[in-house]
Amino acid sequence: MTQSALAPAPQPPVAMQMAADVQASIAKLNGAEKAAIILLALGDEQHRIWAQLDDEEVREISYAMSNLGVISAAMVERLIVDFVNRMSATGALVGSFEATQRLLQKFLPPEKVDSLMEEIRGPAGRTMWDKLGNVNEIVLANFLKNEYPQTVAVVLSKIKPDHAARVLGALPDDFALECVTRMLSMEPVQREILDKIEMTLRAEFMSNLARTSKRDSHEMMAEIFNNFDRQTEGRFLGSLEERNRESADKIRSLMFVFEDLKKLDPGGAQTLLRAVPKDQLALALKGASETLRDLFMGNMSERAAKILREDMAAMGPVKLKDVDAAQAAMVLTAKDLAARGEIILAEGGQDELIY
Repeated sequence: MTQSALAPAPQPPVAMQMAADVQASIAKLNGAEKAAIILLALGDEQHRIWAQLDDEEVREISYAMSNLGVISAAMVERLIVDFVNRMSATGALVGSFEATQRLLQKFLPPEKVDSLMEEIRGPAGRTMWDKLGNVNEIVLANFLKNEYPQTVAVVLSKIKPDHAARVLGALPDDFALECVTRMLSMEPVQREILDKIEMTLRAEFMSNLARTSKRDSHEMMAEIFNNFDRQTEGRFLGSLEERNRESADKIRSLMFVFEDLKKLDPGGAQTLLRAVPKDQLALALKGASETLRDLFMGNMSERAAKILREDMAAMGPVKLKDVDAAQAAMVLTAKDLAARGEIILAEGGQDELIY
């Protein structure tokens, strides 16, 4: 038999490309993610392996497992060839919070499963300080303002400087200054003290954060109200003020309305102008204040501003609902641009900036 007869048949180009894609996807996985896929594939047989892991390893692999999503059969085959036949019936694994929780409940005590799942659902990050870096600065500041300044100084010294700056800015001025003073005179922190602070943060902050992570009801209602036309919005807010003025004021403060666009800086206004159709802009500005008209026209060339004024004049009287629709569309465009980091919006009724 010749050497050529023993050689494997060449793979077709498509198959070779698929194999290369799978290999590239596997190369992007870290160790915890690979371990999570293997453990998922093992099914009920994996409890002996989990029992040999320490708490940090269980936590890390559990987090990776809950965020896997869909893993193709080709990737599973490449990672664990011995289990290809067992996998062929389903073709894929799905990692989710629910699947992870059901699996952990088979071999861990319920209280430990609850603790792990709370942590997994909380902010991302391997260490406590990584996790704090992914907590909104307002939320973190609201918790820290009730702690001792020395404790806060330690926490702020352990997170990234840019995040620490935002947290300090959200703390009461006198308290923040006291924390800064403590940080300036702070000596190296003993391991025992760091461990105690981490335990407190995990028990009193992260646990509660995971349990209360559902959206604030006022925030949800503010988004709903943002999609009302002006007349409906006014009717609901007026009625709500009669029943619960505090809730009405909070919703109003959370709403982002068309007139809030006047807080855009020149660069933001120009970016928004480029993204909005000219006919929509003309219709929206028909019902705008002079301040807002001046903002947008001041960020256009004289010729473009003149054409816009002529277009608005040529429209004649327009229906309020059409103006509301055009303004709402501009607000949505502005929010999309802000979500992509192209502009900065100031929240309605507030002075702070949202990135």
